[in-house]
Amino acid sequence: MRFFEQLADRIERTDSVVSVGLDPDPDRIPSFLSDADLPRWAFNRRIIDATHEHAACYKPNAAFYEDADGWRALRETVAYAAGKDVPVLLDAKRADIGNTTRQYAEVLEWVDAITVNPYMGRDSLQPFLDREERGVFVLCRTSNPGGSDLQDLELGSGEPLYERVAALADVWNANGNVGLVVGATTPDELAEVRAIVPEIPFLVPGVGAQGGDAEAAVDHGLATYPEVDVDVGLVNSSRGIVFAGEEAARPDDETAYFGAAGDAAKRLKRRLNRYR
Repeated sequence: MRFFEQLADRIERTDSVVSVGLDPDPDRIPSFLSDADLPRWAFNRRIIDATHEHAACYKPNAAFYEDADGWRALRETVAYAAGKDVPVLLDAKRADIGNTTRQYAEVLEWVDAITVNPYMGRDSLQPFLDREERGVFVLCRTSNPGGSDLQDLELGSGEPLYERVAALADVWNANGNVGLVVGATTPDELAEVRAIVPEIPFLVPGVGAQGGDAEAAVDHGLATYPEVDVDVGLVNSSRGIVFAGEEAARPDDETAYFGAAGDAAKRLKRRLNRYR
């Protein structure tokens, strides 16, 4: 099954478009997990147990795993999510040329999808695009304030750079495995990108801790994907879910800590479903 078909099936079964960002910041992992062999894996396992009923996808960010124990923790996390039948999107923002990008693409042997950076052009993404069964989310319009430094620059045609990226993604989507990353903090731009690419699913970050527009994220982030009967797309929250227990529980109360994560995922699912 191709990634977006797998994702459509998961969205339908869970009635959810929530992507849970698994970003286990070592400085924020609760003290009751400090003695675990792999604290990041121990943390993620409990988050998955608490949230999988409400998760369409898990999105670990590679930055939190780039050391020996981190990659072990990530492998365990991916396998555990697969056991719960939840796809995994690795937020790695990879791209390069030649042998380097072919090596980067090898990670798609064991995750279901990945984010990539289009700045170096099509040849830097081709090894990812060639994996027909895997999802490839291309950075388009990001939710951080500095994104406008380059993404808003006008080309000779008068269009901003992020709109050209969207148009190119449509060309690169020959295998039907391309998505776009478009932030929820700029609703008008979400709508503009959707008008350019009516059938490409979006990964929409920024709805959680960054305070993005949930209604716009759903209205413009989901796409009627060909060959499936479900609107497909993902709305991500990371810190707002996985660290919800910091405010809701005593530091030593494991059950309440991870219960808060489950409650946060459920609330986000219900909030987004009001607009579906």
